[in-house]
Amino acid sequence: MTSQGGARQPKYQRIADALRTAIQSGEYGPGDRLPGENDLMATYEVARMTARQALAVLQNEGLAEARKGAGVFVRAFRPLRRRGVQRLAQEQWGSGRSIWSADTEDRELVVDQIEVREEGASDRVADALGVLPGTPVWVRGRRFVLDGKPVLFATSHLPAEVVGESAITHVGTGPGGTYARLAELGHEPVHFREEVRSRMPSTAEAERLSLSMGTPVIQIVRTAFAQGGRAVEVNEMTLDSASYVLEYDFDA
Repeated sequence: MTSQGGARQPKYQRIADALRTAIQSGEYGPGDRLPGENDLMATYEVARMTARQALAVLQNEGLAEARKGAGVFVRAFRPLRRRGVQRLAQEQWGSGRSIWSADTEDRELVVDQIEVREEGASDRVADALGVLPGTPVWVRGRRFVLDGKPVLFATSHLPAEVVGESAITHVGTGPGGTYARLAELGHEPVHFREEVRSRMPSTAEAERLSLSMGTPVIQIVRTAFAQGGRAVEVNEMTLDSASYVLEYDFDA
């Protein structure tokens, strides 16, 4: 009787396991080139498709990335630890610091593809904000690039009645960002709710985040509530799952 161990495991998976172990042990470090298809075919006596599937497993897991015409390399990018509780603390944005500073430490962060516009709320946004569809909202879209790697793009929707003509409607919101400006307007966020799911990206999302084929995204929808329970922002974020570790640290 055949055991349930590696004997039933596909050849490409066994090769992927061996390469993963070599990466984790340090045999292949960040930025190192992994054995190519020809090397794997010769070493493991397998067909090209099997070797290709093995390398694809590591790419799909975010451990490796393909470089056109050069081969497959161990990812050199250090995953970003997103501290879901600490980053939203009032003492963070209330003191003029970006909520991103809780995540990035001393790494280089660039915000690009910034779009700010006013439009009517879609049914989905209206439901989240507790307003009627078509109600004017200000939309802030932006992409975050860490150490030269796109890791997230986010789109915030805020009621026009709340933000008026404040700095929230400008490209630059000032120290502390949107939440600090909401506080100045008398709508300080006092409660947040985040909904998290994982899915495969659209073609446009994959291009915008420069994702390797097969890499899923994490979608986080955060709603910020002011005193009294009024929703003052809904932020739809799409994250490169291979670039993130989600950390939630709170008391029992």
